[in-house]
Amino acid sequence: MDGEESGMARDWDLIIFDCDGVLIDSEVLSAEVLIELLAAEGIEIDIDHVRRNFLGRSFPTVARHIREELGRALDPAFEALYRARLLERFETELKPMAGIASALERLAAQGVPVCVATSSSPPRVARSLDIVGLAAALPHVFTASQVARGKPAPDLFLFAAEKMGAAPGRSLVIEDSLPGLEAAVAAGMTAVRYTGGSHLATATLRHDPALPLLAHWDDLPALLERLRAGAPA
Repeated sequence: MDGEESGMARDWDLIIFDCDGVLIDSEVLSAEVLIELLAAEGIEIDIDHVRRNFLGRSFPTVARHIREELGRALDPAFEALYRARLLERFETELKPMAGIASALERLAAQGVPVCVATSSSPPRVARSLDIVGLAAALPHVFTASQVARGKPAPDLFLFAAEKMGAAPGRSLVIEDSLPGLEAAVAAGMTAVRYTGGSHLATATLRHDPALPLLAHWDDLPALLERLRAGAPA
């Protein structure tokens, strides 16, 4: 390990990754399954609606939006059907984000602690990471089911940092969604927005220009170096 790598490792007690749309290119698949199942219930939404209202949210929050904003209460069996149908799609179509495996290898070589903090259910995130071959590299996974409030509240990120023995002020969060970024900032952590997912390829991003962007995992070392130097990212 050379001096530059060891210095970069000391910059962070912890790097926290969101899962969907950050580690795995899952958000379009998730949207397609949700849109299809809601259409069967007579509820018509499109992918822009999903992107604006559901990205980064837990399923209970999604169900509450459908009930309160769209005026339809979902059947109690809907969530299980959605999760089962989605995992069927994941088995054959889910892919890791380009370059993420190499990025994780570099961080491991530098001794940087990492974990996952996601709004996904424990079974879904566990199977997702296994399908794409990232489970071994990311053994520490925390989900919204473990805290009282999901994103954009800071609870999940603070919980993850506590369990990993990291100071919030020395933790870096990499997220794709606005609720996730808001949660990271509220937790007092450094937030980076990952924009390499297919769900953001054609989107007009609402984004805080003060937060750095990361378009591809191959660019992570350069981004970390800019953050280390205090330069605009």
